[in-house]
Amino acid sequence: MKNTSDVLAGFGTTIFEVMSKLAIEHKAINLGQGFPDEDGPADIRAVAARTVEDGPNQYPPMMGVPELRQAVADHDARFYGLSVDWQTDILVTSGATESLAASMLGLINPGDEVVLFEPLYDCYLPMIKLAGGIPKFVRLDPPYWEIDEDKLRAAFSDKTKLILMNSPMNPTGKVFSREELELIAELAIKHDTYAICDEVYEHIIFGDKKHLSLLTLPGMGERTARIASAGKTFSLTGWKVGYLTAPADLTARIAKAHQFLTFTTAPNLQKAVAYGLAKEDVFYDELKNSMQAKRDRFRDGLQRIGFTTADCDGTYFINADISSIGFDGTDEEFCRLITTEAGVAAVPFSAFYQSEGARDNFARFCFSKRDEVLDAAIEKLQDFFGKRG
Repeated sequence: MKNTSDVLAGFGTTIFEVMSKLAIEHKAINLGQGFPDEDGPADIRAVAARTVEDGPNQYPPMMGVPELRQAVADHDARFYGLSVDWQTDILVTSGATESLAASMLGLINPGDEVVLFEPLYDCYLPMIKLAGGIPKFVRLDPPYWEIDEDKLRAAFSDKTKLILMNSPMNPTGKVFSREELELIAELAIKHDTYAICDEVYEHIIFGDKKHLSLLTLPGMGERTARIASAGKTFSLTGWKVGYLTAPADLTARIAKAHQFLTFTTAPNLQKAVAYGLAKEDVFYDELKNSMQAKRDRFRDGLQRIGFTTADCDGTYFINADISSIGFDGTDEEFCRLITTEAGVAAVPFSAFYQSEGARDNFARFCFSKRDEVLDAAIEKLQDFFGKRG
């Protein structure tokens, strides 16, 4: 038989799938894969169910149903002061991942360079390579995830087509500051590049941190696409409803790829998400506060055991320094050990790096779980490491 895709042949099964399978095999608490263990608001789910019954259940418009595109435009005006035309500037996709894929395929030509920060979400690199792009990595390291300005400047060139960034950032929990975004904007404008901004955790930010979209900065409105997700905002990750906001010409280029990928998304889910986006501020405040409480609960538990944790200002994830409790193996060895022996699954942090010299002394835990699940995980880890000590 002839070979399959040379690009994808270089990628194995994702670490999330590997660790989840191991967790199932050993009946471990799975804090590796990033999803809540409770479904989202009942009223949103009720709208989806009712809309299935009421119909229609045929192909909706390729760009998305008008109700959701209008709701996204209203959401962007409400939270970011953006003024966009829902008919030309909004695209609905089957999850934020499809928005990302359509953006890469719609904008990149073979040989174009793409600047991206690492550690990085696992789908970014294969998407870029499938489109023929050449990745240019800029390293962020724990515990503070600071940008090295010289390295970021060096990553840009006349060959740069776009920068792909994620804020709040999975897997680090970093929220990019205004100063950092202004630096990125300066370089994007100087080198005439696009910016694709993965902002799926936009409403899951802690403390006094604020989410600032790169799309709102001077000079970036004409070159930036921001991507968001109903899955993260409403704890409905299985619905796979994403939405993209960009200037009309950029949206049209991305939509050309979208039409040959999934083409469209389930109409009842779109209408339910449109209803959800109009929720009052109290919903968004409660989402932030509940996730922050879970972060604090789990972080404090890890620290009682003896772990040092890296900064976490948003997302579902916190990273623990495994060397802080005297573990001298790799992060993969650690994650396999606690999955099989302690009954708690995590993800080795080095899996999110591509360049040489990746840090292998951190493990990523997902804390978007019920309190009793987080408490049980801490108890298992405490018991295991207490016996080892």
